[in-house]
Amino acid sequence: MATWRTPIQRELNIRLRDAVGEKTAVQFAKLGVHTVGDLVRHTPRRYLAGTQMSDFASLRVGDEVAVVAKVQSTRIRQGARQRVESLLTDGSGYLTVTLFAPKPHHATYWKSLLEVGSRGIFIGKVGVFNNSLQLTHPDFVMIDGRGQVTGKKERDKQKSAMRRTVQRSTMVGLYPATRALPTWVIAETLEMLLPSIVSMGDTLPPWVVDRAGVLPFGQALTEVHEPVDIEQAERGRDRLRFDEAFGMQLAMAQRRRALAHLVATPRPRVSGGLLDEFDARLPFELTQGQVSVSETVFTELADTRPMHRLLQGEVGAGKTVVALRAMLAVVDSGGQAVLLAPTEVLAKQHFTSITDLLGNLGDGQRLGAHENATAVTLLTGSLPAAAKREALNQIVSGEAGIVIGTHALLSDPVEFFDLGLVVIDEQHRFGVEQRAALAAKAERQPHTLVMTATPIPRSVAMTVFGDLEVSELRERPAKRAPVTTVFVDTFTNPHWVERAWQRIREEVGKGRQAFIVCPAISAKQTEGDVDAGSDMTAVTELLPQLAGGPLADLRLGMAHGKQPTAERDAAMADFAAGRLDVLVSTTVIEVGVDVPNASVMVVMDADRFGITQLHQLRGRIGRGEHEGLCLLLAAPGEGQENAQLRIRALELSDDGFELAERDMELRREGDVLGAAQSGSSSLKLLRVTEDADLIRDTKALADEILADPRAENDPLLDDLMTQAELVAAGEWLEKS
Repeated sequence: MATWRTPIQRELNIRLRDAVGEKTAVQFAKLGVHTVGDLVRHTPRRYLAGTQMSDFASLRVGDEVAVVAKVQSTRIRQGARQRVESLLTDGSGYLTVTLFAPKPHHATYWKSLLEVGSRGIFIGKVGVFNNSLQLTHPDFVMIDGRGQVTGKKERDKQKSAMRRTVQRSTMVGLYPATRALPTWVIAETLEMLLPSIVSMGDTLPPWVVDRAGVLPFGQALTEVHEPVDIEQAERGRDRLRFDEAFGMQLAMAQRRRALAHLVATPRPRVSGGLLDEFDARLPFELTQGQVSVSETVFTELADTRPMHRLLQGEVGAGKTVVALRAMLAVVDSGGQAVLLAPTEVLAKQHFTSITDLLGNLGDGQRLGAHENATAVTLLTGSLPAAAKREALNQIVSGEAGIVIGTHALLSDPVEFFDLGLVVIDEQHRFGVEQRAALAAKAERQPHTLVMTATPIPRSVAMTVFGDLEVSELRERPAKRAPVTTVFVDTFTNPHWVERAWQRIREEVGKGRQAFIVCPAISAKQTEGDVDAGSDMTAVTELLPQLAGGPLADLRLGMAHGKQPTAERDAAMADFAAGRLDVLVSTTVIEVGVDVPNASVMVVMDADRFGITQLHQLRGRIGRGEHEGLCLLLAAPGEGQENAQLRIRALELSDDGFELAERDMELRREGDVLGAAQSGSSSLKLLRVTEDADLIRDTKALADEILADPRAENDPLLDDLMTQAELVAAGEWLEKS
């Protein structure tokens, strides 16, 4: 639990249930609003002025909308249920409003409100009836030419809230809302809480507010939630965006300052050791990028200043080889290196690939090992007790120069002989505290190399990894074969699915292998970051269908995250050894799986995945001499244009960095910095693609502010950094 030094931050971090009650707080939680601070930063997605008319051309079926429109006609229709039908117009198009009356006097009253020529604000979900757009039972209030509410006050509590909101505001803010928590209730809740927040002063020292040239915090909240015009609302939002960017960069700057005072044991490269022997045995030539990044790493390892470097690269660009060369350099200088992976599957894959690359250089002191050989030890949570004791002994004695493992490495019993280098794979799956916990197991600050197989846009890297120097590997090894990606639209061409199975049979007939990837394990279970849905293709259901149908005589296996570890590992081992023709799996094969003989991949329900995840998946094929074919099967219908754009992006490009930028553009409103844990605030307004300039400016400003003597032990700045660290403790990147 964070300890706050200032009243304003204590107030902002009050849990919402303590401020508005459990029932209302439960509804706010569905919007990601958990604290008072979350609520005041929950800003309108747009504003309405009563004097403006909406444009119906932008309306789409299924959208939750709010429109300002004029009544063209109104009539009462009789039937099983009496109803009022009103035709609205924006001046060129039309929209029907339908209200079902429980009693005759309701219909009469509604008809009197919806007079021809009158104007109103209507909010509801767009539906369709008789090929015409309609709103069924929308919330509405009628307004005059000045945007003021007309007519009698209704008894309905929700409409009363709506009426009060419109009455008191020049501009009506429309908040991200739910059916159970409409925008009017959100506005009333804010009206209740805002005065006390505004009266408590600023979250920043006055001299920082002046230096940054932003609005005072209280004024910004007032202008966002009760603006006179759009320009005023934007000024308020600018201050809130600044707070998020500056808080994050201030925390990053503080980390950089703290790291600058730490001392690491230098690990200079040693001639004639393991590294030189490993390089001499490599069966391929390193790319220029691998050589360049390695030289940078070797230089930093030889320094007393701890290396803190992020290595991000294209799929198959050879990050593991760069990391292994760094680990060997540390072992040559008498230290140990540890590689932390997020899952047992990935840890075991790293262990296998590294021991294969090393050969007898990784045999330790066993008979037949190379004279400079070191032991490579694997430590995971599922190891039997005896094997775990042996691994722990090898680690603490220094016999194991290279240690590979999962979160089990963070537990108390793990002690290192001389930890010199920490390599963290798939960094976005670990929190900052976990990285620090592993580094704390070294006597002196170890060097740190963070790797990610998901290329990160520069604006994200600057925000998320602001305490790290960044290296990129864009060049693929020459041996990689090209991969052709094809979108198979099963919505308009369902018969093309059979052709996908035929292509698998053709490739297997040539002696090659295939992946089939599904978003779900079963009808009720999904893997990773895919949203649940009963209509998704599931591994456990598809495999028997294929085995008894289009792939009947092929050797099929299955892999997913809920299998017993031994069973899943056996399936992957059989596939890697060629004992299986087809592996039907979830995204457990997303990274680390290297089967050069696999030449085709079929991704089911490809619209359920993000761009970078699809790029990672197709990186599992074309890893040998055979050209790859990736078939993305999806049925995105009307209203799923975004899904189609994601899939088309994969067809047009195989550049992971370019695709990462495109992914960010398409996910614009996603919380790319992750969901906060334990109810702490996450970023609300900052968009790393759109606000790159702001992020860059606040990075420079944060360094300047911390260098100012006035920042020393300032409670407001301390609290701001604490808030930023709470965000950082969550899962930094949304797996795309």
